[in-house]
Amino acid sequence: MDDGSIDVKRAARDAAYSMPLADINPADPELFRTDTWAPYFERLRAEDPVHWAESAEEDIGGYWSVTKFNDIMAVDTNHEVFSSEPTIVLPDPAEDFTLPMFIAMDPPKHDVQRKTVSPIVAGPNLAKMEAIIRERAGEILDDCPIGVEFNWVDKVSIELTTMTLATLFDFPWEDRRKLTRWSDVATAAPDSGVFSSTDPEIAENERRAELFECVDYFMRLWNERVNAPPKADLISMLAHGEATRDMDRMEYLGNLILLIVGGNDTTRNTITGSVLALDQNPDQDRLLRANPDLIPAMVSETIRWQTPLAYMRRRATRDFELGGKTIREGDKIAMWYVSGNRDEEVIERPNDYWIERPRVRQHLSFGFGIHRCVGNRLAELQLKIIWEEILKRFPKIEVVGAPRRVNSSFVKGYETLPVIIPTRT
Repeated sequence: MDDGSIDVKRAARDAAYSMPLADINPADPELFRTDTWAPYFERLRAEDPVHWAESAEEDIGGYWSVTKFNDIMAVDTNHEVFSSEPTIVLPDPAEDFTLPMFIAMDPPKHDVQRKTVSPIVAGPNLAKMEAIIRERAGEILDDCPIGVEFNWVDKVSIELTTMTLATLFDFPWEDRRKLTRWSDVATAAPDSGVFSSTDPEIAENERRAELFECVDYFMRLWNERVNAPPKADLISMLAHGEATRDMDRMEYLGNLILLIVGGNDTTRNTITGSVLALDQNPDQDRLLRANPDLIPAMVSETIRWQTPLAYMRRRATRDFELGGKTIREGDKIAMWYVSGNRDEEVIERPNDYWIERPRVRQHLSFGFGIHRCVGNRLAELQLKIIWEEILKRFPKIEVVGAPRRVNSSFVKGYETLPVIIPTRT
């Protein structure tokens, strides 16, 4: 089913093109919760591709939006001018709750910390994990009800990615859903429904309490593993790594949140996005089922189409001209991957979901340069496996209601996706 009515999309387009250009704030999470973001970025790409925006949120303030593919590449691959410190999201970190993490660091510290954990998602270890992921994917799918509506996000997408993340951490299996909760808490807005109150102060206090619970739990695991021989799990790697073994508590928490969100939120939302995209594009669904060899291409196209992290932030270390605009030292920059992945000048038929797309791996969703997603191959592997196993079992997955989307301009994802797997005839 099509989850967005024609009237809603027409109204969004009218609003995007009628408002003063200077008033467009792409970081408004409502644009993503309602799935009405596209015409705003379409207009910015055409009229103001390097756009100064003012956010009403005090911890964001003014920032540059970079919306075209090649401009985003220019920023993402120039870490000397465009720093990742102190954070990768637009809101500034609170002075009393800063979480250093290697994705929000510049060389040389970034390089040595990233190198510490990268072997776990390198080819040899992925080869070992493939059979485990396939077995779990099969068990999850075999447990799906037939002919009964259920929430695909919780039943399949979250379960598979959380199982994989628990394996990477060698995390206690019975507590693995804590990883899901901590991932949600780390990225949720005060009014997201994740917290007991929408009051920003109360929500922030709850967030901090739960993240301290997270680091306390992981400190127990750290203490167990630092006193044991090194093993091939993320906690042991961090505890024994020369560049990471002396991290303080907040830096440990920061890197944990990076690994949890990076290994959980993004892949689970792309798995869900693949079901929605194929439901909305039945010709592509038929094509895939007729030719399962297209699964790797479908995976890449879904990662582009979904763009599970809508943007990344940078900070200018000096004055720099981009797209005819002068970005001043200290200015914030949002690289809108979600917009670059729809750039008509670089990507053919960018608004189409097209699994036979030429150069299907040409997308921005993993980023570029020194911060290119360290787990990109693991993400692709999970998506490939789940669809190989789906096609063995289910001739159809029907989306039977509109998804409820995450209220965030950073994590572009889903809270629910109601589906039915029809009874086999």
